[in-house]
Amino acid sequence: MNGAPVSTAMKTLVFDAHSYDRTFLDAANHGQHELTYTQAQLDDTTASMAAGFGAVCLFVNDRASEPVIARLAAGGVRVIVQRSTGFNNIDLEAAKSHGITVMRVTSYSPFSVAEHAVALLMTLNRRVHRAYNRTREFNFRLAGLMGRDIHGSCVGVVGTGKIGSAFARIMHGFGCSLLGYDALPHPACVELGMSYVPLDELLARADIISLHAPLTPETRHMINARTLGLMKQEAFLINTSRGGLVDTEALVHTIEHGAIAGVGLDVYEEEEGKFFRDLSDHPVNDDTLARLLSFPNVLVTGHQAFFTENAFTTICETTIQNLTDAEAGRTNANVLV
Repeated sequence: MNGAPVSTAMKTLVFDAHSYDRTFLDAANHGQHELTYTQAQLDDTTASMAAGFGAVCLFVNDRASEPVIARLAAGGVRVIVQRSTGFNNIDLEAAKSHGITVMRVTSYSPFSVAEHAVALLMTLNRRVHRAYNRTREFNFRLAGLMGRDIHGSCVGVVGTGKIGSAFARIMHGFGCSLLGYDALPHPACVELGMSYVPLDELLARADIISLHAPLTPETRHMINARTLGLMKQEAFLINTSRGGLVDTEALVHTIEHGAIAGVGLDVYEEEEGKFFRDLSDHPVNDDTLARLLSFPNVLVTGHQAFFTENAFTTICETTIQNLTDAEAGRTNANVLV
């Protein structure tokens, strides 16, 4: 007998957990790790909840700042697994200094987000949201519901990675011409006939603009008063990437002055504490968001672009594998620190 096998179980506190997180994580876990769920989001006031846990599992609106990470480390946390691709909510340098391993979900179905971007576009263009509300009241008039053919439009894709290239392929199928903006041209997009141009040129020429760039100091508010002023009055702007890419105050001003045809947002720069929550019984404490929701040519969804069975299964399976690898001392492609 060679002795008992080395345990790969990790005691993990899952922050910002909802019913679907429990369902899909438990299905992927098969009882391997000890998962504890809390609806609380990680921040300065909740970090102490993780005392005694070896790992924490975070989502996009959890805040792992330097003081929070210091508290996590003091409580025994040695692994952070982020159940998303983006990780701008985690101070990686702080994690490194405190000896905490940080892992993420490097990729999941790019079609989930790309298809949602198309859904926002088509809903806005054909006024489906307005028609839905009308017909429920037996109002079948067509006035105010006219859209336009997407076929033949010029589509600008800002960020042509896995999701952006998937969106480009869909729009190519609609019969659109493609402009791209990215540091590195994507070969698949080039094969589709995409022309890579400077951002200002893309914004000025495109009838439809879809954002698929990561949020970095360089890309924050890349859509601002100046760049919004470059867009056509009949342009649609879609953002399914990160809310911070858009200066929301400048966007509201642009919409108020009728300088854009429509805006579809699945993300919002001040979504923390609002998205993924039911606030229907609470007073609105965000005037900017309330103003956005008041416009008939603006469609806002609650950061759900990733939310398909296919994508969420991959996210949860990868998260569990990250925990297993971390506990076993193995590295993988998802390690950030």
